[in-house]
Amino acid sequence: MYNRDPMLSILIVNWNTRDLLLACLQSIEQFPPDGDYETIVVDNASTDDSAGMVRSLFPKVHLIESKINTGYAKGNNLAFEAASGDFLLTLNPDTEFRDESLDLAVHTLRVNPKFGVLGARQVATDGSTQQSVRGFPSVLGIAGDMLGIQIGSFGGYRLSNFDYDQEQPGPQPMGTFLLFRREAIAEVGDLKQPFDEQFPIFFNEVDLLYRLNRHGWPCLYSPEVRVLHHGGESTKQVRKVMVWESHRSLVRFMRKHLVRWWNAPCYWLVFGMVYIGAWVRARGYSAGFRS
Repeated sequence: MYNRDPMLSILIVNWNTRDLLLACLQSIEQFPPDGDYETIVVDNASTDDSAGMVRSLFPKVHLIESKINTGYAKGNNLAFEAASGDFLLTLNPDTEFRDESLDLAVHTLRVNPKFGVLGARQVATDGSTQQSVRGFPSVLGIAGDMLGIQIGSFGGYRLSNFDYDQEQPGPQPMGTFLLFRREAIAEVGDLKQPFDEQFPIFFNEVDLLYRLNRHGWPCLYSPEVRVLHHGGESTKQVRKVMVWESHRSLVRFMRKHLVRWWNAPCYWLVFGMVYIGAWVRARGYSAGFRS
């Protein structure tokens, strides 16, 4: 049986990425953290025998099998509900560890008590560092991103000048690897359901990071903590749906956190730009994840 009171909980939500999940779990076993830990896999009704593979090859992994594809936010909430670690790592199944970065991640967050979250250097299969850290959305930042302007406040979302070789605050790294401090999560809502399920696939981690930041728990980026990231293997399977879902979720985020009566006209203009961008990128319309 898995450890009931671990120091670290590794939480993985999987959908139809059996072989990548296999490699990910093998890498955790090869480079485990020094202290106690548990691994929890939530399988979102995969059709590629992902769950069977976990059951047969990784009996110590706590497997949660959903009968439907719940989405990423709900899947993570199911994992958080089962987790008991002081540190909780949300990890994509298309990742692998090649060194002791799990141990280093826990140590780095432990010795930086002012931070509630840790993000890692995400390394592509060709060895390059992925541009994985962004700022929180704003009118000027999103407008700059849509128009290709990366000067001053217009570059505040894409953060094209972010130094990936320096340890520093990183507002919102991609959700591929996010190590959370339990006490920080507890301050911003329900510890067992920290993700807002109104963001089923995208921006759920941005929403959580934003709430943590507003409560005084910013995110720290560490270039020494490294994770190999194959990149978007689940979402690539339904690209058109995911393009629209990502753009809708951006609008949901801004409506939830940023829109007020006095700035609403500016945001409605940005929303129009976002939806036009979705139409162009997806080459047509999609009703999104729940369609």
